[in-house]
Amino acid sequence: MPKNKSHSGAKDRFKVTGSGKIMRRRANKNHILEHKTSKRKRKLSNETVLAPADTKSIKKLLGK
Repeated sequence: MPKNKSHSGAKDRFKVTGSGKIMRRRANKNHILEHKTSKRKRKLSNETVLAPADTKSIKKLLGK
């Protein structure tokens, strides 16, 4: 049987940590940044852990 391919879109959007958690980017940091406060933009730039409910499906897309 051939190897399974990982989902290209998911591969770009998520990364797996050493302990197996999945990290994702926060929304609202792409455009229309002029009217957002510096504090808000700074908070949005941190990556966060994916919700446990979504972890199983994303791991499947990543081929983990």
